[in-house]
Amino acid sequence: MAITLTDAAARHIRKNLEHRGKGLGVRLGVQTTGCSGLSYVFEFVDEPRDEDRVFENGSVKLFIDPKSLVYLDGTELDFTKEGLNEGFRFNNPNVKEECGCGESFHV
Repeated sequence: MAITLTDAAARHIRKNLEHRGKGLGVRLGVQTTGCSGLSYVFEFVDEPRDEDRVFENGSVKLFIDPKSLVYLDGTELDFTKEGLNEGFRFNNPNVKEECGCGESFHV
């Protein structure tokens, strides 16, 4: 099982960690919500959990809990800028359907 970060995503996360002044990385997970069932959640990680799986790009660590990893396996996390809009893009091969607003997905 694997999760990858593009260089753009790693740079954005590193910049935010430096601005925050602390943290080991970010936790990516999924939670039940929205029209389609699941949505992505992010949080800074100051202390890892014993069960975390850790994926790295350079000095940036991405922490994933085992329950979320089932839904995220094979995902590439990217950060994109298009005009005035910027944000993370989840290239998740497990997604079967997304809601119209793009906030949730179904596997």
